[in-house]
Amino acid sequence: MFHLKSKIFVSPERMLVHAASDRRAFLGAMGAGLGVLVAGTSTSAVARNVSDLSIGPMVRVSRQRLDALAAQFFPLFNQGHVVEPFSAERHGARYDVELRTLSTFTKVPETGERVQVTGLLAVPAGVNGRIPVVSWQHGTILSFDQVPSNLVRLADPAYKLSDERDSLETMFNLQRLAGQGFAVVAADYLGKGPLRGTRTEAYGVRDATVATCSDILDSGLRGLGQLGLQSSALFLNGWSQGGANTQWMHQALRRRGIEVTASAAQSPFNNLLDSLRYWTDQLPVPDSSDYPRIPAWASLCLIILLGSYREYYRLPELFKTAIKPQYLEFAEKYWRTYRIEAEDLPKAPASTADLLIDGLLSRFTALPNSQFLAHVAANAPLAYTYDRPFRFYYGMADEALHPSMMGVALATAGPMAGGVPVPRASHRGTFLASLYGDGASVAGLSNVPDWFRSFLTPEKS
Repeated sequence: MFHLKSKIFVSPERMLVHAASDRRAFLGAMGAGLGVLVAGTSTSAVARNVSDLSIGPMVRVSRQRLDALAAQFFPLFNQGHVVEPFSAERHGARYDVELRTLSTFTKVPETGERVQVTGLLAVPAGVNGRIPVVSWQHGTILSFDQVPSNLVRLADPAYKLSDERDSLETMFNLQRLAGQGFAVVAADYLGKGPLRGTRTEAYGVRDATVATCSDILDSGLRGLGQLGLQSSALFLNGWSQGGANTQWMHQALRRRGIEVTASAAQSPFNNLLDSLRYWTDQLPVPDSSDYPRIPAWASLCLIILLGSYREYYRLPELFKTAIKPQYLEFAEKYWRTYRIEAEDLPKAPASTADLLIDGLLSRFTALPNSQFLAHVAANAPLAYTYDRPFRFYYGMADEALHPSMMGVALATAGPMAGGVPVPRASHRGTFLASLYGDGASVAGLSNVPDWFRSFLTPEKS
């Protein structure tokens, strides 16, 4: 599965290969895709344990630079040409955008710890008074620092954004949403970003994720207040892992009585057990013979999922009971470093299906495995009826999420939710179409920016 001569850092949206001569071959082998308030109410309604807010200095990014960056990286996401090429005339930002880092503290429900977390606040330059807010939940990154807050690197006019180092999906959200008049707040996630220390991430761990995203959102809203601004409407948006996080966030905020105007999720994982079965070739799906193959990077995501559940649900033996013995050394090193070196390649699993022990998803194998699967099932954002508008954008050629896996989520979501099938779209193509698509590319419906704008009455603008 792996073929590389030099050191690499692997990201599921990027599969980064730092040696240029090996990049194309490695990407071909691994796969290139796989990533609040009621206006006027107190922000303390969102977060349980928020204090010590810190806001970094302002970094202004011109709308011309945002447009240039979007145009530069558009082809990288427009796999299969699912949308028309970027057009500054149709898609161009209307505002320069001011970026500020955020840091605050959150309490991790699973462990009781109080830890520092970071994020990004992006505000369209020159706005006053009330402003609509988008909470953006980014997709999976198999690195520690390709996070939203690192976009303040653009303070250097010579800094060159790259797929290897930066959160391109966040950049697209800034160009398409902050550049159009929305404030954007984005969490780096627990165990990510500049203040993570030695903390591991909480991949797929629901309550820790909701607490982190809620506390960063609350910090962003308080940051707006320090700038003389006030939220007029809250929207949620997320892709891939962030699609699951967005469902969790929406559900948690509504349970607390917090108004959410509308939410959107792209490539949204929902039935998490089915996702495990699909990634390990144990979920029968239609058109399996000619559908895109399960990406090889899914095995790395499984390692991160197992590591996160071992850490946050206190299952110390989980790697030993769930992973085949021949891959334990590889998995342990990857979990610690998010790095693959040439000497690691012979120890890597031959496929995603080969990583886990036989029978883990079909019979009792060990108590830690049962506990792991029970937590995964309990955390699934599935079978929820939404009382506020919610849209699921899903690709008809998404290598990480087969469209047939959307059925239960759509059937139970209720009349205020709906699906947007994106023809021919890969994992990344689905994300791009949700921001820039129109017409047939989004099933005759609207893209996320246009849909969010449709809720903005004059008092919410």
